[in-house]
Formats: sequence, C-alpha cells, structure tokens
Amino acid sequence: MNVTRGQIITRGLTNRCPNCGTRALFQEGSRFQLNKACPQCGLTLERDEGFFLGSMSLNYGVTIIGFLLPVLLLYLGNVISGLTASILAGVGAVLVPMLLYRSSRSWFLMNYYLFLPQHLPLNKGQTSADQDENN
Repeated sequence: MNVTRGQIITRGLTNRCPNCGTRALFQEGSRFQLNKACPQCGLTLERDEGFFLGSMSLNYGVTIIGFLLPVLLLYLGNVISGLTASILAGVGAVLVPMLLYRSSRSWFLMNYYLFLPQHLPLNKGQTSADQDENN
C-alpha cells in the first residue's frame, strides 16, 4: 500500500501520522509532548536531534505574518493605539505559538514527507523496524 501525496497533505493538516493516519502524534494527556514513534505503525517521529527546528521556524513565520504583521499594519493605519498594539503583540507573541505548536509539528512532518514520500515505511514496503535496520 502506497501513501499518496494527497494523503500526506490530508494527514498533515489533521495532525495524523503521515504513514498510517493514526491520530497519535502526541502523547495522550499531553499538549506538548511528541511521541518518539507512532504507537500504531512505529514510524519514528523524532528522526534526529534538532529535526523539528523547521517546525519552530514555521511556527515563528506563521506568528509573524499571520498575527504580528496585521497588528503592525493596524497600528500604522491609526486603527489601534500604540498601547493596544503593544499589548496585542506581546500577548500574541506568546499565545499564537502555543496554540500552533501541535499544528506546526504536524505541518513540518507533512512537508518533509511531501518532498520525500519514499522515506515512509509504507512506501518502501517495509516496517519501521526494518527501516531502522537498513540505516
């Protein structure tokens, strides 16, 4: 069974494992603790130390472009005061990355496997344990 790029995108946007589609990227009961591997299929989620620096950059970019830039433009357009803009920017700089944490992790996995779908065990025709033995 091959995982298509469409399935990878759908799974990434819905915070699911890119390999099997299980909703188990994060440890049960924890908002911020990523599983080291998918409990269903065994796909290694933390590939290497520092692998998710890309997700942090993605989260940072979305926060800047999607929240802080509009606040700046509202301030520059004299729609909101400097104090209001400062409060919104300060609160948003903390809350938006926290709210997008899970999604940014999932989006980064989606982008990784979108460009390298052959790295998914289902696309290799082998299990994650076999994949680890070959590396």
